[in-house]
Amino acid sequence: MIHGLTDSGAIPALERMVQFAAGRQELIANNIANASTPGFRPADVSVADFQRQLGEAIDARRSGEGFAPESSREVTFLDDGVALAPRPIGDNLLFHDGNDRNLEHLMQDLSENFLAFRFATTMLRNHFGLLNTAIRGRL
Repeated sequence: MIHGLTDSGAIPALERMVQFAAGRQELIANNIANASTPGFRPADVSVADFQRQLGEAIDARRSGEGFAPESSREVTFLDDGVALAPRPIGDNLLFHDGNDRNLEHLMQDLSENFLAFRFATTMLRNHFGLLNTAIRGRL
């Protein structure tokens, strides 16, 4: 019975979104931390591919199938999380130290990822708040 409550509605998609954003946050933080490291190449995963995979899984669920996003080369959906396989990013415009840094782009990625994470966690909190209200029988 509890399983039917926790995997209904938008909860599974929001959980995957939180897991993806948390993993990507680590990648972005690593890129920022190594921005001045000689020879360092920043790495990231495709947000558009993740969104496409998640959208296809949501559409499949709406048509009566289960929610099972398919993995790609960069994003692997596990039973209890998301595994990321980042690829090097950048315009191949290397600085004299061999680094391919673009701090403005990294900070933009950080902000966008934070907003996606915050949106997903807020929506999850709202869903669980509604479940809590329904269980307690209060309006």
